[in-house]
Amino acid sequence: MNFRNILSEIEKTDPEVYERLSDRRHILKGFGAKVAVAALPLAIGSLFKKAYGKSTDAVTAALNFALELEYFEFNFFHIANNVTGLGLIPTVDQPGFQMIETQEKAHVNFLIATITALGGTPFTPNHYAAANSVPPYVPAAYDFTGAASTAYYPVFANVFNDYPTFLIAAQTFEDTVVRAYNGQMTNLLGNSLFTQVQQLLATEGRHAAYIRLIRRNMGATEIPAPWINNNIPPTSPVPGSINVLQPFYIGEDNATQLNVTITSLPDGTGTVPEWSATAAFDEPLSQAAITGIGGLLTPFILS
Repeated sequence: MNFRNILSEIEKTDPEVYERLSDRRHILKGFGAKVAVAALPLAIGSLFKKAYGKSTDAVTAALNFALELEYFEFNFFHIANNVTGLGLIPTVDQPGFQMIETQEKAHVNFLIATITALGGTPFTPNHYAAANSVPPYVPAAYDFTGAASTAYYPVFANVFNDYPTFLIAAQTFEDTVVRAYNGQMTNLLGNSLFTQVQQLLATEGRHAAYIRLIRRNMGATEIPAPWINNNIPPTSPVPGSINVLQPFYIGEDNATQLNVTITSLPDGTGTVPEWSATAAFDEPLSQAAITGIGGLLTPFILS
């Protein structure tokens, strides 16, 4: 049985587990060896108009939320990769971040084409202009320093002139987008787009793992693993930063799945440690948590 068939069987027998299983377990094997799925030519048309079990409106809404997040990420990495003067990103790390930018742009284009094929209207950021010379770059739509927020600004103020600060922001944003994708997967269950969007999610997981590896190698205080353990946010030298970054990781210390407490299961030498139990799953974040109640990314988005 090939890998795609295995995934299909998992989805049939236990869709909730399929929806929530971490997409990060092999992320460090050949980062960038495979191009993001959205960068490949795809036959978008009647296939994507088939909605099994979910209304087209629900699917389009989920894809538009993903598109909103992808615009956010593309603009963040595009700005970072084009800092003038001495630059922001060390030469050794530039190829990785350039690839991330390329893949984020591919995700934007894939989602726009798919939403259009479904008969929907693709999301556009504030101040978007179709004639922009570097679409989907919309510099007037975002302020990644969080200048309008008295809480965010001290932590993110140097995001584009201090590499460790940039990495903290990049890790936080990528971790959040992975959780946001997971929060939308129930809207795509049974839809022919489920696999494609899972592949976008897996790519975002690789981005997060790449950034976490760089921070680990640079001696980050929390010694980040490639995936989220417990609910540990990046550690910033700015006083009070943990209170600013902790909300992005709320719920990631959950050790119960399908009403089973994983830490009570045997692991050969005792029971599964909390560190491992929480690392095995990416906990979903709802759209309301990110853009409404709590508004995790709102301080970076200009009206």
